[in-house]
Amino acid sequence: MTTTRETSRERFFSLVAARPVIMGIVNVTPDSFSDGGRFFAPEAALAQARRLAADGADIVDVGAESTRPGHTPLSADEEWARLEPLLDALVAQSGVPVSIDTYKAQTARRALAAGVTIVNDIWGLQRDCDMAPAIAEAGAGVVAMHNRAEIAPDIDIVSDMLAFFERSLEIAAAAGVPESHVILDPGVGFGKTREQDFAALRAVPELLRFGRPVLIGVSRKRLFGALLGAEVDARLIATVAANLIAAMQGARIFRVHDAAEHKAAFAVLDTLTGGKTLP
Repeated sequence: MTTTRETSRERFFSLVAARPVIMGIVNVTPDSFSDGGRFFAPEAALAQARRLAADGADIVDVGAESTRPGHTPLSADEEWARLEPLLDALVAQSGVPVSIDTYKAQTARRALAAGVTIVNDIWGLQRDCDMAPAIAEAGAGVVAMHNRAEIAPDIDIVSDMLAFFERSLEIAAAAGVPESHVILDPGVGFGKTREQDFAALRAVPELLRFGRPVLIGVSRKRLFGALLGAEVDARLIATVAANLIAAMQGARIFRVHDAAEHKAAFAVLDTLTGGKTLP
């Protein structure tokens, strides 16, 4: 029997194959770099998810632990205490699929039991050894993001990413997660210098060799602040520009704070190119 999650997952991946997909960000945190504290209350988070869906988000990504540089780590129980009052209503009422932004298998299992469609793991299945089995058992999708524990300015970051993703796909396969359920994220802003962040963004065509959708998460990030001298609230234009270029290179999913602006930008891109620039 086909489950609701399986139906949601297949619809989502069908959409990914057709056009650029917008993933709206819902941070249930007091300390995220862009909107920390604004949606900490469950009612505010649910309202934001609905707003993102109305503005054009195809999926909403909810996270309860900030992963910005210098963040305070949470235990799985602390993370769940923030998510539990919200998640059932978010799945039922947001109007779009929900993904959970966590690298802890215990949190992922609880969220999957509540009906989320995708697990967004910033450690690419390589931090918690139970994460891949949890995803496989639920029949969920996964975003495997590239990350490093330490910044190494002298390494070839693209080669590092390719080796990392080979390992993530091996872990997924060994646990029974079909390759078709995996999305790859170059992890801009994670374990990289600013120069490596831009190299990761340029590497979308190389990541496509894995035959999996590529997700880009650069919304309002510090690399634009360093490049332009812009504060967080003034980085929207840079974010849209980077995402349009990534879309033209073949990226498919875009994790953003500003859904309406990206929906408009992608509509213009599609009109001007007839959709033919997208591999």
